[in-house]
Amino acid sequence: MAAQSTGLKRIALRDFVIVRELELDLSSGFTVLTGETGAGKSILIDALQLALGSRADSSWVREGANRAEVSAEFQIPEARKAWFRAWLEEAGFDAEDTLLLRRTVDTAGKSRAWVNGSTATASQLKELGDELVDIHGQHAWATLSRADAVRGLLDAYAGNNCQQLSALWTNWRTATKALDTAKSAMNNLQNERERVLWQITEVDKLAPGADEWDELNAQHTKLSNAQALMEAAQTAFSALQDDESDANADVISGLVKAHSALEARSHIEPEFKALADVLASNLAQLEDAAHSLNGYLRKTELEPQRLAELDERMALWLSLSRRHKRTPEELPALLASWKEELTRLDASTDLAALEAAEQKASKSFQTEATAISKKRRTAAPKLAAAITAAMQGLGMQGGAFEVALTALDAPAEAGLEDVGFLVAGHAGSTPRPVGKVASGGELSRIALAISVVTSQLGTAQTLIFDEVDAGVGGAVAETVGRLMKQLGVDRQVLAVTHLPQVAACADQHLVVAKRLQGQNTESSVTEVLNADRVNEIARMLGGAQVTEATILHATEMIATQAANTLDNGIFTPILTTLDAKSTKSKAIA
Repeated sequence: MAAQSTGLKRIALRDFVIVRELELDLSSGFTVLTGETGAGKSILIDALQLALGSRADSSWVREGANRAEVSAEFQIPEARKAWFRAWLEEAGFDAEDTLLLRRTVDTAGKSRAWVNGSTATASQLKELGDELVDIHGQHAWATLSRADAVRGLLDAYAGNNCQQLSALWTNWRTATKALDTAKSAMNNLQNERERVLWQITEVDKLAPGADEWDELNAQHTKLSNAQALMEAAQTAFSALQDDESDANADVISGLVKAHSALEARSHIEPEFKALADVLASNLAQLEDAAHSLNGYLRKTELEPQRLAELDERMALWLSLSRRHKRTPEELPALLASWKEELTRLDASTDLAALEAAEQKASKSFQTEATAISKKRRTAAPKLAAAITAAMQGLGMQGGAFEVALTALDAPAEAGLEDVGFLVAGHAGSTPRPVGKVASGGELSRIALAISVVTSQLGTAQTLIFDEVDAGVGGAVAETVGRLMKQLGVDRQVLAVTHLPQVAACADQHLVVAKRLQGQNTESSVTEVLNADRVNEIARMLGGAQVTEATILHATEMIATQAANTLDNGIFTPILTTLDAKSTKSKAIA
């Protein structure tokens, strides 16, 4: 087994689909997974995707078990250690040279996740997974006819981050909608503004104070009862002290006499002293009361004019409150709310401000879209050249690949142009849209060429190809295997394949087998070496019947690929293109 330096070191499964328990060490270089149809060759890929944050589902749990568990251990590549360490420390995880991702899912579909032994979220696993592994699925060709996928491939190759562009587009659309709404509703808004302004003007004439209504009520009650209040004060004052009345009716004079009489004999009768003191206290209080009543009578007037003014103002309060169906106390708050509404309506009808906002948003989008277009135009011919070079070694000699950029009549969320993939299957033919001119086999090979080109440019150390070689065979299949082996020189490459030509190129060969264990079917994965590997490739060559001829053929294939190096003819252009771009990509990373 090749020495492990970077990439996926180990994967362990427990009760996952039809796997009871499995722990598998993986080597660097190029590893293939083979096995009979239905053996579950893609189970390892599915398990790895679960560990990398894909959607959890109860169907992953083996029948009869309570939960499925997957763990994947990665050796962090030296060139990316700084990035991973910073990410792990910021997220609160232990930063080590290895990275252990673990995920469980139970029969209810509930999942849990861990990073280096600490609990994590599925989104954190996914963020790490995007940096660790690049997976190319067996239906990659289906994306070649999808505009968003085609554009995404070019943008990834060009290094475009279109999230900012999408956000600027949303801002522009929002500003445009606000302006259009204001223009179409201008008449209604103006009418509404005039209505609110009329209401404000009407109530503003009253200028109702926050606590004024309570004060008006208190003053009105007092003035409307002024005559009765003055009569009551006069009667009380006269009863206390009135020089013109009978002396016996003057309360204060009587108390003075009583106090003097008791005070004069207090030296004889001590009890008189205490009674005299009581009378003296009452006398002082009555004199204060008489003084206050006299003062009240001097300053109090009937004020009929002020009472009339209060009547008039309170009538206006009541009239406005009835008209607007509010209590008088609510009028000040109602006036404040109308003024706020007027401010909002004034802003809504400020077309100049809305137009300025729309123009600013448009300019920001156009600036970003122009920058992205420039990078697309620079990257398009380079991507086309790299894929064209790859096609030459995949059975499409003389074929050509083009990335077409077509300017849009109007800007769109994705930018200023459509992106299309064109292909000419052979020399002399005119490139046309991929989906219209390519056969199923050609689509698979083009998709494989794109996968090879784009995977070489990424930062993920582990590349996984899940049956992307479907639809090819013969010499092309051998080329596919040798190309993947070449990718495995500086990356870890895992491929699920049914092609013996591809398997013969592998540095590590894993066989997936399915067997009946009691009443249940179980799957296992075993590394095959020497004679066992020869037998597996012979099975792939000849089916169920392994003959001496297929054994000899398998032996020859393995020996040939072990001795071969990648051709310098057909593959020089693509490898030169890939190496140059890869070096630049890694330097940026």
